[in-house]
Amino acid sequence: MKDSKTTSPLDIFIIGANGGVGKQAVTTALQAGHRVTALLRNPANLTLTHPKLQIVKGDIMRSYTFEKYLEYKDVVISAIGNNMNKPTTLYSEGSRNLIQAMKRMGVDRAFFISAAAIEISPAQSFVVRLLTKYVIQKLFGHGYADQRIMERLIKESDINFTIVRPPKLNNKPQTGNYRYAVNSFLKNCLSISRADVAHFMINNIHNEDTFKATVEIAY
Repeated sequence: MKDSKTTSPLDIFIIGANGGVGKQAVTTALQAGHRVTALLRNPANLTLTHPKLQIVKGDIMRSYTFEKYLEYKDVVISAIGNNMNKPTTLYSEGSRNLIQAMKRMGVDRAFFISAAAIEISPAQSFVVRLLTKYVIQKLFGHGYADQRIMERLIKESDINFTIVRPPKLNNKPQTGNYRYAVNSFLKNCLSISRADVAHFMINNIHNEDTFKATVEIAY
């Protein structure tokens, strides 16, 4: 499938903007000429400055702290993250808060970062399936459990969502050269850079093939 690149500037709201994928999404969006509002619990943690960047304070677990910033936004990117080996409700409750706030403010396009390993992929090799089930899912079971709830809540909503399921993330430079599969498993889905996950999201905002869909992405 071809990327549906956006040519006119958009107003983008990014949550978790100081995290690995979130910060890359901010940078990629600004480079593409978009206007970005970046939400952080501590705005001082994002030292980036740009004429089209607004950094605001808020917490996804408390919708009253960020709902007003959703006004007139074209798309939301949720790049929230947490300690995956401890019990958490950040993904589920945070996403529930976000979706409800989006509905109240009339925003209906969003990307949510999940993880490829929350499900055993039949497209992977036997060895990778074993590692996923008995090692990765054991290590990060608490986080994956909450992400599964998150995905269910998102799919039950009526927004135009894209759930992005990356495999192992790294900090390599952006290439724009990767594979992705919509509502299906991606063969050899092993690694992707945070920068290229950001590239995918910014370049597929208007791609209707990815609306109400789950996407696996990798090199």
